[in-house]
Amino acid sequence: MPIISLPHNPTLQGMARTHLDVIYSTATGTPLKAVLFTPWNDAIKNRPAIVFVQGSGWTCPDLNYEIPQLAELARAGYVVLTVTHRSRLDGHPFPAFLQDVKCAIRFLRANAEKYGVDPERIGIYGTSSGGNTAMLVALTGDDPRYKTEEYSEYSDSVQCMVQCFGPSWLEKMGITPNLRADMVKQMTGDADPWQVMHDMSPCCIIEKDKQYPPMLLAHGDKDELVPFEQCQLMYDAMQAIGQEPCMIRVEGAPHEGSFWSGELIRCIKAFLDAHLLW
Repeated sequence: MPIISLPHNPTLQGMARTHLDVIYSTATGTPLKAVLFTPWNDAIKNRPAIVFVQGSGWTCPDLNYEIPQLAELARAGYVVLTVTHRSRLDGHPFPAFLQDVKCAIRFLRANAEKYGVDPERIGIYGTSSGGNTAMLVALTGDDPRYKTEEYSEYSDSVQCMVQCFGPSWLEKMGITPNLRADMVKQMTGDADPWQVMHDMSPCCIIEKDKQYPPMLLAHGDKDELVPFEQCQLMYDAMQAIGQEPCMIRVEGAPHEGSFWSGELIRCIKAFLDAHLLW
């Protein structure tokens, strides 16, 4: 085999590193961890950032599930924080998970210089229950009901949102094998369950005269866990107030699994680039 000569890569373009066990919150008594992916070139500052929430049924997101895809975003120049949050199984009903993810956004802004983040270019991205969380984050920027004391001087608003197969109207899903009565009880605690289901349903909390960040909604039309109707409901609700989200229907796709493709990942990246790169 002949000797191959390649030029060196002084800007480290296309390279990324992983920061394990990043603790973004300690106020709850249990350290909340995240994994951070950053482009390798530390000399470049003010990068766009994404907070990612893996679906877990509002329990404990698996930080490892989407590492290959998230690392690709870091290689493309994004700072990416994939986060855990408090679990309904441990006695933490709504709004604990939402408060935690908003805290993670503020953590990034508080540490913007350390991680090379542009605080004006942060997006939220989630799947399944994490998609529900992403929608709630996008609709409730800086809502005092969901702001905890940590990094409270920073904003938890986002510049854009991507959600994949997340529930948008829990009341319309009803009590089903996929949204069981015991799950609802764990998510609502001692509060009125229907009020909590309402507050957790993005379609129900949209305000007519409020401007929301750009949104990308993606869902498989054969989803057996969260019906495709949930995506259509959110799309219609946003259109009803004069805002036009992007929507991707993945034909024949279930929940997770073959929902994913290189083409879909490219569409998501193109959306993020359009709203976070300038």
